[in-house]
Amino acid sequence: MMLEKYPLCDHCLGRQFALLGYEMDNGERGGMIKTLLVMEGHRLAMAKDKRGFSILKTLASNGSSTMAAEILKKLRKRARGQKKCSLCEGRFDSSELVNKAVEMLKEYEYETFLVGVRLPIEVEEREDEFKAEFLVQYSESLRNEFSRVVGKMVLKIVNKSVDYMKPEVVVIVNPFTEDVELHVNPLFIMGRYRKLERGIPHSKWICPECGGKGCSRCDWTGKMHAESVEELISSPTLKETFGEDASFHTAGREDVDARMLGRGRPFIIEIKRPKKRSLDLSELEERTNREARGKIKVSNLRFVDKGAVKRLKQTEGSEKLYKVVVEFDRGVSDEELETLVRSFTNAIIHQQTPSRVLHRRTNLIREKYIYETKVRRLAENTIEMRIRCQGGLYIKELITGDEGRTKPSVAEAIKAKATPIELDVLNIFTEGREASKR
Repeated sequence: MMLEKYPLCDHCLGRQFALLGYEMDNGERGGMIKTLLVMEGHRLAMAKDKRGFSILKTLASNGSSTMAAEILKKLRKRARGQKKCSLCEGRFDSSELVNKAVEMLKEYEYETFLVGVRLPIEVEEREDEFKAEFLVQYSESLRNEFSRVVGKMVLKIVNKSVDYMKPEVVVIVNPFTEDVELHVNPLFIMGRYRKLERGIPHSKWICPECGGKGCSRCDWTGKMHAESVEELISSPTLKETFGEDASFHTAGREDVDARMLGRGRPFIIEIKRPKKRSLDLSELEERTNREARGKIKVSNLRFVDKGAVKRLKQTEGSEKLYKVVVEFDRGVSDEELETLVRSFTNAIIHQQTPSRVLHRRTNLIREKYIYETKVRRLAENTIEMRIRCQGGLYIKELITGDEGRTKPSVAEAIKAKATPIELDVLNIFTEGREASKR
């Protein structure tokens, strides 16, 4: 039998037959098997059968059976010393590991958790070789049993819920090295922001000269702009959650000199390793807007899951409404303004990646659609255009032509140099019914 060759604790013996029997754990199963073997060995020994003494000695040493050792003592036979389990090395006594995990968990607020196990490769290989040697068919893995045993011990202390699909915290333990790691899953908060001032970049703009270390070009700040939409939103959220870092996800972005008006741009702030999760989002919204001092304004904050980030990215091509003030190098006639309306309503635009973003975008020719354009005169050489178009259209280049990289363009349509003076995003239609109404 297995015990004749290898010392096995109750857990490791019972685990080889884990799929047999019900309503018992592997430790109970292994203990029951050893008890039956002890009884059989005792019966044979009382019948003066040498096999009985052999079974009892094996169980006393390789099975660590105190019952077998006691029987041998009463039969005036010497028992060999107990040996450490060859598979788990006696690691199922995990009380210190559990206490360490519970102490680490105290730093975090959570309602759901899961325990995972990391094992040394040699331990898993040893178990695989054991199963192959004895043609084991009804077992479970050492990893699974450790996870269940430690998980139950942690659960009894922390009194939280176990979640196998989306736990807020995953406790990773290694019973052989006694290492404990906490994988704290991010907190996702979705909302919309309006950018009410120009000159604020979408995300932190690291100084290209020093790479964020600080130099004379960036006034030793490491940044080209003191603030960004990302920082204005993430800073108060990090303070509220005591998170370590944040990622800012949005449906597209506006230029640093453009405002984002209307209902605002959808965003998700992802907080890494938050220590606090139970937030009053109305208070967070108020704090964010107060600290932003009128530069941005957030609204409609709500908790979402990780899948919302992917869905948000899929809306980057959503229909958008822009307002742009255009200045020409000469006066333009009413007829030319009518030409602009006709040329840029139900129009297809072929736009090669603008030269100003070539450093970060693939050089491609993209086809974008303009649904409607409205034009209003502001001065002899200045107009306001409202352009409702497919997402991803570069409006500045639509105006200038970008040296022929965008066709057609406003400059090309009336054969005059055109310069975008002010640009605003008035609306982002993230739902089909929003766009169909316009």
